[in-house]
Amino acid sequence: METIKTALFETLMESAVPDGDDGYLFTLEGKTYRIKDTLEISKIAQDHGYIIIY
Repeated sequence: METIKTALFETLMESAVPDGDDGYLFTLEGKTYRIKDTLEISKIAQDHGYIIIY
């Protein structure tokens, strides 16, 4: 049986922290990403197999 992973977009946004260099650090499932725009979070979560709930 396959597990379906869902995430609230707002909750994901809360985990993005400013990196002090006009970007953000975002960690999901133990992997940290350096992003310039918080809109990149949706793509990252989808790449991890999440269904995003807006």
